[in-house]
Amino acid sequence: MRYTALALVTLSWGLAFADDENWNQFRGPRGDGTSNATGLPITFGEGSPEIVWKVPLPGRAWSSPVIWGKQIWMTNAPEIQNTTPEKPKLDAPIVFSAVCLDLDTGKTIHDLKLFETDSPQFTHATNSYGSPTPYLEEGRAYIHFGAYGTACLDTKTGKTIWERRDLKCDHFRGPGSSPVIYGGLLYLTFDGFDFQYITALDKLTGKDVWRTDRNIDYGTTDGDAKKAYSTPILIESEGRELLISPFAKATIAYNPKTGEPIWTAFHGGMNAACRPLFGNGLLYVTTADGPNLLVAISPKGQGTTTENIVWKTNKAPPKRPSPILLGDLLFMMNDGGIATCIDAKTGKEIWTKRYGGDYWASPLYADGLIYCFSQSGTIPVFKAGREFEEVAENHLDSGFVASPAVAGRSLVLRSKTHVYRIERSPSAK
Repeated sequence: MRYTALALVTLSWGLAFADDENWNQFRGPRGDGTSNATGLPITFGEGSPEIVWKVPLPGRAWSSPVIWGKQIWMTNAPEIQNTTPEKPKLDAPIVFSAVCLDLDTGKTIHDLKLFETDSPQFTHATNSYGSPTPYLEEGRAYIHFGAYGTACLDTKTGKTIWERRDLKCDHFRGPGSSPVIYGGLLYLTFDGFDFQYITALDKLTGKDVWRTDRNIDYGTTDGDAKKAYSTPILIESEGRELLISPFAKATIAYNPKTGEPIWTAFHGGMNAACRPLFGNGLLYVTTADGPNLLVAISPKGQGTTTENIVWKTNKAPPKRPSPILLGDLLFMMNDGGIATCIDAKTGKEIWTKRYGGDYWASPLYADGLIYCFSQSGTIPVFKAGREFEEVAENHLDSGFVASPAVAGRSLVLRSKTHVYRIERSPSAK
């Protein structure tokens, strides 16, 4: 099913390439995990002078910090997990909240209870109720908890401008896709057990503009094989603006104004979670579970096809941590701690380094270096080059699932228990 609201909002289209002033969405201003910042800390640890502040954040939520000006925003949810299909016994409803911290001090500016439920969906033990990362604009925070609710907040007062609680989906193992804004529209992705669709809302009012169901043959009636968690990107290719959305079995390019599918590339897989990348005239998509774990797709074409898949590889691609694309090099840290550099034009391996451990947070590139963050708290830093060269291996307590953020010369990191602001010591070279 696809429908478009009768009265479309007036849109201003044209891709805007953001600077690094505000780390406003999942994976930063360009959505690709890269920063133009220089002078970020390279070596640090618990108790080191690089730790500007460290504040506890009780609860369990894997959303990444996003930053606008002096405000850091994250979602939060309770520690309790409904990890079986049976309805849990709750002493009180589960509350979904948004937290805003002051960048300079780490003090809480807002702690806002937005939604609650006494019937939480089944959520896998590896996921959380608060995994989607917020999206920020001047004066506005867009907070998304999947089917539990979406809200637009005034960042100064914390008041709700609009909210939606009627967008249904049985996430079955928990929500994961983050919201994206472009041209006056807020895009939300729902790839659940029962429903699979993308919807676009008027960002000013929260009203429907269009909704498009996936409408593909999954080759199964098992809803568990139809789920995905990926966040889409918007690109321009040969004069066409495209909303690129990977999910189970395929990736679809949509007309971002209307939701009309332009092309569908079938590559197999399920549970796609990494955010796609675009460069060298190719889209880079990880499929999570399937016969082709990483594929490079040409954005040209129309209709349903497999012919626009240029190359594919199964050599240690990640399922959760999104890759880094720098020119003709693609850098990856997979879930099992294997770092890899491949030729982005051919898919051929250039080097591999085995770290071991569990890596779910997406890596960060800045100033010639790549930072990776493990669940045990290990943070290797290595050069982004054709030859592997490690420059540091740091460690912080608790470990990481949320991806990093950058503010000026500072790293802003959310561990499983705390939020850190880390900045290079003035005495460091």
